[in-house]
Amino acid sequence: MHSTDNLEDGYMGGGKRIKNSVKKHGKDAHRKDIIEFFESRELLRQREIELVTEELLNDPMCINIMKGGEGGYISVENQKARSIAGGKAFAKRLLEDIDLLNRVSKQGFDNMTKAHKEGKFRYDNFKNKNHSSETRLKIKNSAKGKHEGEKNSQFGTMWITNEKENKKIKKEEIIPEYWRKGRI
Repeated sequence: MHSTDNLEDGYMGGGKRIKNSVKKHGKDAHRKDIIEFFESRELLRQREIELVTEELLNDPMCINIMKGGEGGYISVENQKARSIAGGKAFAKRLLEDIDLLNRVSKQGFDNMTKAHKEGKFRYDNFKNKNHSSETRLKIKNSAKGKHEGEKNSQFGTMWITNEKENKKIKKEEIIPEYWRKGRI
């Protein structure tokens, strides 16, 4: 199932099996046939229920993993668990791969810049506006205790500098020679 305004968008399928197959054998080893068009996604979903049957799933060439309309998840809970696991795995990759982190950060920045230029996003949405006293008090009260003591991300650390660069160390560490407490 795919919804698009551009039939040449390169979409080959969203399932794990098709993605792995394209990755292994290349896009040219696959054929995409558009067999029907529908007015709505709901009508498309209904047709997929009719087409992707147990019989089709038994065909060794079929890459669907479940009957039509059911998607690749057993339940909403299963989908949520897989989504959370995928997010955690990606976050771990970002921590381990600085090049990936830089690419993702640059892509996000480029997307925001483009959206700003197109008028879809404004950096100054809060310019010349202030929170009410009541709102400031709510913010203050909701943050109480969340960042105090050991809960504070800076707890037990300090900045040091050698007048050229700054770095953070644990307070119990000895300040290296030619370095001083503070930062420039």
